[in-house]
Parts: sequence; C-alpha cells; structure tokens
Amino acid sequence: MIELGGARKLRIAVVTEAFLPQVNGVTNSVLRLLEHCKAEGHEVLIIAPESDGAPTHYLDYKIKHVPSIAMKKLIPMGVPRKYLEPLIEGFAPDVIHLASPIFLGHYVARFAKKSGIPTVSVYQTDIAGFARHYGLTIAHNTLKKWVARIHQSTDLTLAPSKWASRDLESTGVKNVEIWKRGVDLVKFDPARRDESLRENIRGKDSAKLIIGYVGRLANEKRIDDLAILDRQPDIQLVIVGGGPAEARLKRELPNARFVGYQSGTELGRYVASFDIFVHTGKHETFCQAIQEALAAGVPVIGPDTGGPVDLIEHGITGLLIDTADSYALLEAVSTLRSHSAFDLMQIAARRSVEHRTWDYINAQLIDYYRQTIAHVSRKGELVA
Repeated sequence: MIELGGARKLRIAVVTEAFLPQVNGVTNSVLRLLEHCKAEGHEVLIIAPESDGAPTHYLDYKIKHVPSIAMKKLIPMGVPRKYLEPLIEGFAPDVIHLASPIFLGHYVARFAKKSGIPTVSVYQTDIAGFARHYGLTIAHNTLKKWVARIHQSTDLTLAPSKWASRDLESTGVKNVEIWKRGVDLVKFDPARRDESLRENIRGKDSAKLIIGYVGRLANEKRIDDLAILDRQPDIQLVIVGGGPAEARLKRELPNARFVGYQSGTELGRYVASFDIFVHTGKHETFCQAIQEALAAGVPVIGPDTGGPVDLIEHGITGLLIDTADSYALLEAVSTLRSHSAFDLMQIAARRSVEHRTWDYINAQLIDYYRQTIAHVSRKGELVA
C-alpha cells in the first residue's frame, strides 16, 4: 500500500473478462470501480481482452490487453498469456480484482495463489446458465464446475444477489459475500419522464400503455416472451438495445418500437417514460436494467428466479412471475395498470434503490479488499 493525503491507498490489479469497447454489465461495473478508485487515489492496473477499438488507457490507468476468443453463442473471453506474470509482479498489487472470471481470471487466480497475492472475485455472469439455455447441456455442466473451481481458488467471492450466493455455495464455493451493484440516481430519475417522447411512442392512440424492455437483444434474454403483449391493441411495446437477435425479434414483435442502443441521459429519458418495465431474462445474477427502472420510478414485472427476486418487492415495487407464461404475463400487466395504488408503487420503486449509489457500493468493495488483504496477511503470519 502507499500513503497519500494521510490515507492508506491500495494498488489494485483489475482483471476483467470484458472491457471497452464492449459494453455490458461487467464492463459497466468495472468502469464505475475505476472512476471510484481514481477519485480516491488508488493505483490500478487493468488487464482485459483485446478487441478492435480497445483503448490503451482509462482515466490514465494503463490497460494491458490479452488476445480474446469468441465461444460459439457465448461472450468473448480473454486468453491468458505467460507475460502477465512478470507484469503483475512488477506492479506489485495489494489485491487482485477478478471481474466475472473465466479463462483469464482462472489463470491469474492460480498465479496469485502461488505468489501469495490476495484475490477478490466477482460472480456476475451465469455463463453456465446461458449454455443450458442454448441446449449445450454438456457445456453447462462443465462450465458450472469450472466457475466453481475458479471461485474456490480465490480468497473472497462477491455475489450480487442471494440467489447467486446460494448457487455458488451449492457448488462448494465458500467465503461468499453479497455485493450488489450501484445505480446512477441522476441519470435514472422520475423527473426525466418526457410527455413529448410518450406521445411520439404512442402515435395516434394516446391511451396506449407503454411497456418497455432495456437490454441486450440476445436469445438468452427470452425477449420473444413479450409476444403476447405485442399483440394487444392497447399496449405499445418499446425495445431499447441491440444485439444478435434483433432481426429475428423485429419479425416476431412486429408492432414493437425498436429504438436501438441508448445511453446516458437519453436512456434515462426512455426508461422514465415507460408506464411499466418488463424483463424476461431468467439467467440474471442481478439485473441492472431492473434497478435502473426502479430508480426512474417505474414498477417492474420480472422473473421469479435469479437476481430480480432481490430487487423487486412483490406487490410493492412490481410483480415477480414466470415471465415465460404468456397468460401470467398478461395478467400481471392488467393487475398493475388497474392497481388503485399504482402511484404509490412508483414512489416505492424509487425509494427501494435510493441508498444504492455507486460511491456507496464501491466504498463497500474497497472495504472488502482491505478485509481480504488483512485476512491473507494473518494466514501468512500463522504459516510463518
């Protein structure tokens, strides 16, 4: 550690399976962490997969790239290289942060264990669940064991939800703590609701209920489960995002408004302008899009499995259902739109996440780093 302004600052190696220009939940969490570290004066080395247009620095932090491969239908993954070992040794980190570790993270975790460097791994992507969704049963079982082995080898694993924590513990992973995600309460705010945008979305029928989805357009997100809503004449479905399933979804949801990838304040404007937010992904370890909708004061209908169970208070901020059941989905929409206290649900939605700023969340993470460093140090003293 180094001293700066009277506080003990950390040297942190951040090893991530996803980074810019690829934008997803893993990248977003890493970016918010780097911004927090910069503001607090911590030193950071970033190790990430290489891709076209990838930056060499972020906030003056150096990025070391490794080659990447794209597993069929799954996310691209970093390929470990031997030159990472002297690079990490030269940086001399106090702790290594492993963001959604797979191949790259596993390699670095093994090296760190051999070198006595404390490691904190973040479980963020249910890659085994994705494999199962695509019918890759053998890959699912193999990946499940692989992910468990990785997290078993780290000093602390952080899971984003109780469901994710139980899932890890069922595979033999110990030392699991809950670490949720932060939300931008300025970008996602009920005040961003835009009546002119709502009129544009509805077209000639000003009585239509606006139901929105935000996220990657991929098969594992099960967005085609929204077809029952797309067929209702009094509902206008809005799909925000892009991805490999976009062309197919446009055919299957012919009445939906596809507005493409949105970010920044424009994304906040769309989300706040929905009447109801619906998410259909069943393999979400957390689901940041749901949290952002809640911050915007929008009640949510989400799957009664995975991370959404921790985010949605059933009957208070939204409804938890089997979103694959068309009739249940349609009934849930009907229940919310006719709810006598819908305005109170909107208020409750915002209040449920108001405390969860990124500064608060990342301050928790730094505390976890310090606890892990102290724990590993004590173990080393006992062995010595």
